Amino acid sequence: MSDPRNPLIVQADRSIFLEVHAETADAARQAIAPFTELEKSPEHLHTYRVTPLSIWNACSAGLTGEAMVAALERHAKYPLPSNVTHDLYELAARYGRLRLLAGDETPGVLLLTVGAADADLLTEVCARKAVRPLVGERAAPTLTLVPAANRGLLKQALLEAGWPILDEAGFADGGRLPITILASTRVREYQTRAAEAFHQSGSALGGSGVIVLPPGSGKTVVGILAMALVGARTLILTTNRTSVEQWRRELLERTTLEPEQITEFGSGRKHPAPVTISTYQMVTRRSRGEDGDLGFVNMEALSREDWGLIIYDEVHLLPAPVFRMAVEVQARRRLGLTATLLREDGREGDVFSLIGPKRFDMPWKDLEHAGWIAPAVCCEVRVPLPPDERLAYAVAEDIDKYRIAAENPEKRGLVQRIVALHDGAPTLVIGSYLGQLDLISRDLEAPLITGRTPHQERERLFQRFREGGLNLLVLSRVGNFALDLPEAQVLVQVSGAFGSRQEEAQRLGRLLRPKARGETALFYTLVSRETREEDFAAHRQLFLTEQGYTYRILHAHDLTGPHPTRDPSSIN
Repeated sequence: MSDPRNPLIVQADRSIFLEVHAETADAARQAIAPFTELEKSPEHLHTYRVTPLSIWNACSAGLTGEAMVAALERHAKYPLPSNVTHDLYELAARYGRLRLLAGDETPGVLLLTVGAADADLLTEVCARKAVRPLVGERAAPTLTLVPAANRGLLKQALLEAGWPILDEAGFADGGRLPITILASTRVREYQTRAAEAFHQSGSALGGSGVIVLPPGSGKTVVGILAMALVGARTLILTTNRTSVEQWRRELLERTTLEPEQITEFGSGRKHPAPVTISTYQMVTRRSRGEDGDLGFVNMEALSREDWGLIIYDEVHLLPAPVFRMAVEVQARRRLGLTATLLREDGREGDVFSLIGPKRFDMPWKDLEHAGWIAPAVCCEVRVPLPPDERLAYAVAEDIDKYRIAAENPEKRGLVQRIVALHDGAPTLVIGSYLGQLDLISRDLEAPLITGRTPHQERERLFQRFREGGLNLLVLSRVGNFALDLPEAQVLVQVSGAFGSRQEEAQRLGRLLRPKARGETALFYTLVSRETREEDFAAHRQLFLTEQGYTYRILHAHDLTGPHPTRDPSSIN
């Protein structure tokens, strides 16, 4: 029941305020996180919002409308607005009322069905302009035929109409490929639970969906466990060649697969193997087909293969053209792996309908407390612009203001000071602007790795860092993903992609692999004071705040004064 000492204020517009200093704030945050989205996270009052998609993702993971209402009531300061309670019950009840089943009699035809009480609902949704061309004849009051080729498009259209489909039409088995996990592989309990939540052996719901786990928690292992459960030819799509090689290395180290059974589908290798790994860039590369037309030839070639499973690594970065491929492969099992379901392009609904709903997630802080990821302290350091840059910033066009702030020359000296404060600690410096990074690389006398760095040279430097022969690297955005550098203890972010919450989560993730001696990771973000960079930084922090991390706001003089601290978490 409501209690003035509780930390939540639930408003009629479905926004929820969380008083972060209340005694039970952490418990309240954990209770509402599965079915809400964090919108703002200033110092004292965080704003969450309930959305249809946040509710349906929670429902897909087994949470009921009653459980969501109970969580709000348990932590609310005042009685819940009646419309919020009503909306939660109603939206949660929509999940599963429309079901898509396999047809028994006619090949290539699926069945869109409802319960006996929902015949009018079926009439209503099938009459919608976007839905009408995708369905066939009405076979019964509660049953409409659907061409199998329209499976993905229908799910998209009905989700946009506010009616998520529960897809129970099943999947093609694909070419069989028995995979055994080697006894030497150490599998964590939550990794097993995640893979089983995706597979759901014996259930029509198993075989599509998204697993949400933080960087460093072993999402690749979850993917490999899912492959072993499915036991079929698998296509793995990921972000870059470094990630491709990481998948290949892990598969060979952890399973009975032989090297010839795994291939990289790339510019020089276009013959799929039982396990084929490629990048989103390669799949979406346009080239001329046999008819001379410019198109996604690689995507079309891979779509025709007899896959039993397709894994989308870092699914929150799925390029728009790959959604087209996802529409066409709805008869294949699909697994998305990600640290966050947030997409900067707002296409979370497409991930839900085409890849699948969230099947499993685990809060970052829970994994930290269990020792599976490293504890981390996040520090935003405010840096003043020098007078000449401030004048340039004041008269610049809006499009140029962010870059001026991001490339603030005062950041160079501060980077050197932070590196000196943590002398000897394995440190990464990461940013977005190559000119700025080149200067910082020279200041620090440290190697710079960018997209132009030859692949073999990148791997050589990464290996030196892993082995301790190198404790400082400067990275462009190539460092955002798929870097297996468990030794990294300090990361200094000098510039980022505007307000990208995805990027913030991924960059912190470079530090989260557990340290051999249990050290706390330190994540510094350098932000130019009184500029648009402050606004973007506040937006980037949203996701990490939702995971329970606290950002310390420091000023440059806190780290450059006569007695700088080695532990930023001790600064008030």
